[in-house]
Amino acid sequence: MTWLNHLISSGFAIELIVALMIVEGLALAWWHGRTGQGPAPINFAATLVSGLCLMMALRAGLVGDGPTWIGGWLVAALIAHLTDLLRRWRS
Repeated sequence: MTWLNHLISSGFAIELIVALMIVEGLALAWWHGRTGQGPAPINFAATLVSGLCLMMALRAGLVGDGPTWIGGWLVAALIAHLTDLLRRWRS
């Protein structure tokens, strides 16, 4: 189980998840641009950014970056989340 502990405590597991989330967002945007099907990037961008910021806050906590980085990522996630809510509220 040592390799799993290292994978998580080093933040590498989170970095892999973040990379997959970015690939997912790019693939969805590409698919929508190519076919016109699926969600438009404007409809999922803020949600994706909010999730990415939360993942980065988790990574910052795991690798010991300190409260400034953790708080910064959490504030960024809040801003993205509120942006998404405001956009949905208006539509």
